Amino acid sequence: MSDNLTRSCIDCAVTNCDKQDKTYPAFCLTTNNKNEKVLQEALELYKEEENHEVMINAADVEAEFYGMMTRVEEIVEFSKRMGFKKLGIATCVGLINESRILAKILRKNGFEVFGAACKAGAVEKTAVGIKESCEKVGKNMCNPIYQAKRLNAENTEFNIVMGLCVGHDSLFYKHSDALVTTLVTKDRVLGHNPAAALYTANSYYRKLLEE
Repeated sequence: MSDNLTRSCIDCAVTNCDKQDKTYPAFCLTTNNKNEKVLQEALELYKEEENHEVMINAADVEAEFYGMMTRVEEIVEFSKRMGFKKLGIATCVGLINESRILAKILRKNGFEVFGAACKAGAVEKTAVGIKESCEKVGKNMCNPIYQAKRLNAENTEFNIVMGLCVGHDSLFYKHSDALVTTLVTKDRVLGHNPAAALYTANSYYRKLLEE
């Protein structure tokens, strides 16, 4: 490993911050003094009403249903505990069927649901400066900012991302007024299971580690 590499949690094989039964490395983000200010700033922010409520309810759901609930069930349970009434779904058009099933489940659990698909508005890619060559995978652009704005207009209290593209999801998170969670992370090659590339990085997907 290069000596000029700035080391962080991803370079740690100890994770003593979890069980605290080992020794912290010299570069640890827990014990390094220059991180103390940032830590205190973060802890202060948990005192804000919404942040506090989110953390308490997230911890309760995790502790009570650890290894028992699917992520769909966790979203339902968390939303109930937060007192949310109206949920938003920001979906890829390629996952519209899955999003319909999700909406049915959420409605069965008493929530009002409003969804916005990525192609809503039907705006051509070239209208925002996207190259014509990108039209080989479709003429109309994905519109994550419109999705966020549309859900904002509906006053959704919690938004669920369903398979938005890399970067498009980033813009949705950025422009959503409501808190956001992700149910499906798009991976067209691996059936929306991107972690599979990591699990097989030393075998089938070793090409990912090649320079």
